[in-house]
Amino acid sequence: MEKEIYLTGDRPTGKLHIGHYIGSLKNRVAMQNEGVYDPYIMIADTQAFTDNARDPEKIQRSLAEVALDYLAVGIDPSKSTIFVQSQIPALAELTMYYMNLVSLGRLERNPTVKTEIKQKDFGESIPAGFLTYPVSQAADITLFKATKVPVGDDQKPMIEQTRELVRSFNHAYNTDILVEPEGVFPPKGQGRLPGIDGNAKMSKSLNNGIYLSDDAETLAKKVKSMYTDPTHVKVEDPGHVEGNVVFTYLDIFDPDKKRVQELKEHYQRGGLGDMKLKKHLLEVMEAELAPIRERRMEYAKNMDQVMAMLEEGSKKANAKAEETMAQVRAAMGINYFG
Repeated sequence: MEKEIYLTGDRPTGKLHIGHYIGSLKNRVAMQNEGVYDPYIMIADTQAFTDNARDPEKIQRSLAEVALDYLAVGIDPSKSTIFVQSQIPALAELTMYYMNLVSLGRLERNPTVKTEIKQKDFGESIPAGFLTYPVSQAADITLFKATKVPVGDDQKPMIEQTRELVRSFNHAYNTDILVEPEGVFPPKGQGRLPGIDGNAKMSKSLNNGIYLSDDAETLAKKVKSMYTDPTHVKVEDPGHVEGNVVFTYLDIFDPDKKRVQELKEHYQRGGLGDMKLKKHLLEVMEAELAPIRERRMEYAKNMDQVMAMLEEGSKKANAKAEETMAQVRAAMGINYFG
């Protein structure tokens, strides 16, 4: 029986943080290990150029960092195809055909893109490639005929736009060769991890994240600096759990939910200091991240092997993409010469 394909990926604009880990990476590894999927995991360097076109070194450097993060969290190249977006020429071709099936107004209404444009403060200088990257993303998913897409909650509008483009293409060319994908999202309450500063989103640009590559000392410093409750001045003061980043992290990372509940009650009635609470969180985080960090360091000792893995994965992905692209060209009637 042919396995269902899932496709997902990340932009190489820096190392991956624990927001990526909770939001998508853990899902990918779990689905990979179920043995019922054929996973394709993409390092989206072409998409990274949409707002980093004048900084190619950043993308080149980050490519290897993202690959290391993938391997460190448990993405296994013997079970998953890890590939580089720019090495698949058919993706650019399908993106161009999709561009003719979506309006500018529809792209401008995409809530994820609107939010990101505001965050990046483009003003009147929005790169055309950035505005249209949902179209490129749709090509990424559909060219591999992925039925499942494990992503964070913020990508729901992207999945819906992909489904719309599939329907538009199949209707326009009277075919059913492209399939509508479904998003696979994190468990409720774990879709987005706040930054250590209390900001609603952990991001590279805000420098408020904990990275999978952070050493033990860096992790400790970041946990100690976490935003808690500004009204909790003295140990004996009653504290607030809502909006307290330490408790948000404990809810997600501490497997002992009974203990977390006891800590919340203690904090709310007073008598539990922030530093003691942070020390407990640090122990929980270290238990989760230390094995990832150690695996990452081992893989980093042989970068030639890591890059060879990416090359091999890209060749396999390219062959798969060309199979679908031949069907697309036939449906459109542009396979003029056989």
